Amino acid sequence: MRVLVTGAAGFIGSSFIQRLLREKIDVIGVDNLNSYYDVKLKHARLDLFRQEPNYTNYELDISDTIKLQDLFEKHQPEIVVNLAAQAGVRYSIDNPSEYINSNIVGFSNIIECCKVNKVRHFVYASSSSVYGANTKLPFTTDQNTNHPVSLYAATKKSNELIAHVYSHLFGLPTTGLRFFTVYGPWGRPDMAYFKFTKAILEDETIDVYNNGLLSRDFTYIDDVVEGLFDVIKKAATPSIHWDPKSPNPSNSNAPWKLYNIGSSSPISLIKFIQTLEILLGKEAKKNFLEMQMGDVHDTFADIKSIENDFNFKPNVNFEVGMSRFLDWYKNFYKIIN
Repeated sequence: MRVLVTGAAGFIGSSFIQRLLREKIDVIGVDNLNSYYDVKLKHARLDLFRQEPNYTNYELDISDTIKLQDLFEKHQPEIVVNLAAQAGVRYSIDNPSEYINSNIVGFSNIIECCKVNKVRHFVYASSSSVYGANTKLPFTTDQNTNHPVSLYAATKKSNELIAHVYSHLFGLPTTGLRFFTVYGPWGRPDMAYFKFTKAILEDETIDVYNNGLLSRDFTYIDDVVEGLFDVIKKAATPSIHWDPKSPNPSNSNAPWKLYNIGSSSPISLIKFIQTLEILLGKEAKKNFLEMQMGDVHDTFADIKSIENDFNFKPNVNFEVGMSRFLDWYKNFYKIIN
């Protein structure tokens, strides 16, 4: 099996590649190593596996149509997992072109290459952000997602729609995974758990939005990777129950499917901070602020669909997951208590 993974130097991408390589699967990794956050961290992730004999690395931007086409023609991947994207809800407010270029143009290039090269299964990262202005919890994949509240969310919703077109017109099996706040060792420095850890350890103030009245469905990286590993092996198929007069937004008469992948155990922002304080043995200095543009109040994943189809079950609770992250953080940044 040959698997092409974009976003190879990213948090989820690098963790997923290591899982594939443990199974002796041939992996082609693609990443543009942009400077949205610390490039040294991205290189450190790649160093974990770039010398593996079953791994081939490319520094390449997926918006580069010609180079991407050449790569597909050379390697003829059987499965493609698109984890490359310009991430971050708040960054999208001031830098919209970055999101259009990577998340729309780049995504379109990838899926077109999948079509041309007859890829068996195209799996891609969507996001819990697509639920936008919805407030009915938990979020289920049969809910309407037509009211995004950030450009980032809109690009992820666009990915789902583009994938459906390719599944419908060309029979390309596509599966979208709506990730819910993935965290853990080797994580992203722009995420709250990472930023808060750094600030608390350095006696800096943390910004607590909406006065702490928020919650997130934190999902540990190893649980996400296992779910993703199972999903790639089973290509999406047309739903025999799909009714065009009352269409389900998560499946289709085309080989197209959407799943939530979360812990289904949301944590309030206040409890999240308290957990950090306990694990670090240090109280946070808090700056309470109003709700920030682009944010949603709560996320909570209904995961029955992926449980039923893949026996997905998150195994790592938040306290254990954060403890593992903090151990990694202190080791990576050489922090001595």
